[in-house]
Amino acid sequence: MAEENKTNDEKKTEGKKSFLNENTLEIITVVLLGITALLTAWASYVGSIHGGNQATNYATSNNLSSDGNALYNSAVQTLTQDMSVWNTILDYDIEILYADSVNDTEAVEAYVWKLQWFCMDNLTDDMAEMIGYDQIAFNDGVNDTADILDWLNDESGNALESPFTDDAFVQSYFDESNAKLDEAQAVLEQGQQDNANGDKFSLVTVIYSVALFLLGIVGVFKNQTNKKIVLAISLVCLVIAVIFMVTIPLPASGGIFG
Repeated sequence: MAEENKTNDEKKTEGKKSFLNENTLEIITVVLLGITALLTAWASYVGSIHGGNQATNYATSNNLSSDGNALYNSAVQTLTQDMSVWNTILDYDIEILYADSVNDTEAVEAYVWKLQWFCMDNLTDDMAEMIGYDQIAFNDGVNDTADILDWLNDESGNALESPFTDDAFVQSYFDESNAKLDEAQAVLEQGQQDNANGDKFSLVTVIYSVALFLLGIVGVFKNQTNKKIVLAISLVCLVIAVIFMVTIPLPASGGIFG
């Protein structure tokens, strides 16, 4: 009876020890090889999408920067032109005020006429608003000279104060170009982020490759303990890679991501 009990205990012990037998290790290894191979392919795929998005964003940013610079140069030219327009208007204003001060009615009428036509052809709506010049009222043929004299003698002084002393007004010339350049910068930063994420996925692929290598050499070892050690190390690499991968943002677009 004692021998039978001993034999039963030995069988139970052998059964416990044989949980990770050679066949079980092979099955686990094959399963992990398959999972790791799929995850490696997935990481490579997502990394390539990040790389494609990076190239696209860099190209788009470059185009937007070119458009923004072109708009900036155009704004500079427009600003320079409007400054010249203002200088001419100021010259007419001074001539009108002087002629009025010496009661030279003919000169007043002549310079008013010149001012009207010049402003009609060259004065922008924004600039007219800044200096208080009413294009409609001052060109309706009804007391135009009196209206312009009232405008020039107004206590606000808008008629004689350069609109270009207002920083906000000057900056408004560059609003469109600045918006375009800001958009270019935002796209560039997105491209840089795609580049960084692509590099991270490349690192994940390397870690998966290490796990694949270790899983591939498990069968080389004859000793069960060595097999278990290598299998455990490969599993650790796999878990680290998975944890690292899920922390990396997926691409904003491209492939199955739209």
